Amino acid sequence: MRIVVAEDLYLLRDGMVRLIEAYGHQVVATASTGPETLDALVSWRPDVAVVDVRMPPTQSDEGLRAALAARRELPGLPVLILSQHVEQLYARELLADGAGGIGYFLKESVFDADQFIDALERVAGGGTAMDPAVIAKLLSSGSSPRRLERLTEREHSVLGLMAEGLSNQAIGQRLFLSDSAISKYTTSMFGKLGITDDDNSNRRVLAVLAYLNKT
Repeated sequence: MRIVVAEDLYLLRDGMVRLIEAYGHQVVATASTGPETLDALVSWRPDVAVVDVRMPPTQSDEGLRAALAARRELPGLPVLILSQHVEQLYARELLADGAGGIGYFLKESVFDADQFIDALERVAGGGTAMDPAVIAKLLSSGSSPRRLERLTEREHSVLGLMAEGLSNQAIGQRLFLSDSAISKYTTSMFGKLGITDDDNSNRRVLAVLAYLNKT
């Protein structure tokens, strides 16, 4: 994969670059400010980018804003956000276009190299990789959509794991269910949420949006 790394702390940025390259991927550009991040994302059009939320010049939300701006210019540009805090508004906005290719992890939750690279690869493939802590924070910000009330307890469990970015196989392993059982639950869940089989939209992302109280 061709990857852009945007992080203002040199040691952390250098560490991520070394880790990514150790797994056989290529870091095509790095950035340490919000404007540099936007320029790198638009210029290089990477397979996926790792972007810190808070970057110079003001150390507020420049990195996140750069990612949003880049995805407006390049719809579906895969971005994995790393942050010390959950920025609820922007996390929802990143998901809002339904295009997929989004990850949002708290830095403290990335425990090992395999987890980090797995999240990058899922996002690069157009999927989602959401930290459970991020999901919990987003869910606490409002009431559940009425459509979610139609789901069974098991379907809620499946959808929650789907929001984390797990595949059907991984969800089945977590819930001790067969692949066919998970397929049946997801099909039923999509139907109850009114998500049709449309080639122009990502059904899993739309389901995650519903779960996070966006649609």
